[in-house]
Formats: sequence, structure tokens, C-alpha cells
Amino acid sequence: MARAGYVLVGKTFAYEFAEVQPQEANYRMDYRNFKTAQDFEDYRTLFEDSGWKHIAGTKRSGYQYFKQISGQADGDIFSDADSKAGRYRRIADMWSSLACCYIPLFMVFILNGTVNMTAVMNPKVLYYTPGLWERSGVDFWKAFLFETPFALLRGFSWMVIPLMILVYFVFWAKAKRHYLETKQNH
Repeated sequence: MARAGYVLVGKTFAYEFAEVQPQEANYRMDYRNFKTAQDFEDYRTLFEDSGWKHIAGTKRSGYQYFKQISGQADGDIFSDADSKAGRYRRIADMWSSLACCYIPLFMVFILNGTVNMTAVMNPKVLYYTPGLWERSGVDFWKAFLFETPFALLRGFSWMVIPLMILVYFVFWAKAKRHYLETKQNH
């Protein structure tokens, strides 16, 4: 993006760029939360003293973005393999925590009957149109196609929770793999 004339200036829900003259820019990311504002300021000062400008991230946001501002700064924000591996360990911990938070919610859905396993085996129970299955031809297809989106939302919206759990565990596994590879290459 910097070569195309856009530099990273912040990140909220999306990356924020400013238009500048095309340039070479080196950005790096770390993942870290801080208990106190002073710890966060010490962290930022350490990186700025090492030739890196803090671009985005807050005390509790986790993701911290840095831009290399000094030609003498190393090409990476980590001085050793243990520090780099620590980033992947912290990211893996975050993903596993998120996955574990959704497991009790899913269990509550199962216990209170929100998860309708009967609908998985017999999706017809999700359709409320009287006499739908006795209709034929165009009349059947119009009623069936009209009600299908509602039936799917009624019967399968709960599947978002296990899907999120699965995705979070995949991200955890990927971060854990990077952590182990980085530790092994040390």
C-alpha cells in the first residue's frame, strides 16, 4: 500500500490509510494486552527508542501496529526467536479463550431446547405453512420457496455458535503451529 501511495495511520474496525507520496514502508504487528496505562506507555517507548513508531492499538486492544521510522532499526520488531514465539503464544491464547467462552453458551442452547436436533433429521418440522406438503405444482413451489429462508433461520441459526467455536480452534491451531515452529527454529 505504501508503494501505491497509502500509509497506515490507524485501525479501528478497518485499516485506515492516508494518501502520501509512494514510499517504502516496513510495518510489523505484535499482540499484547496491558494491565496498566504505564505498562502500555513503557512498551510504546521501548519500541520508539528502537526505531519503531506505534501506529495503532490500545492498552486493551491486543493487536499493536508499528511502522519502522529509523533506518538503523532492525527489520523486525523482535530481537530474538523467544520474543517472536511469545507473540504467537499470546495470539493462540486469545483464540482458545474465545472458543472456550462460546462452549458454555452452546451448552445452554442445547439444554434449553434452542438446538432442535429433530429438525436436522426431519427439516419438514421447520415449515409452518398449513398443508404445505399436500400442495403440488406451482402452488407448492411458491409456498416452499417463500418459507424456506424463515425455516432455515428458525431451525439452524444456532449453528453459528459451533461454527464460531470451530473457526476459533482452527485459528488457535494455526497460531500454536507458528509458535512451535518459531521455538523449534531457535
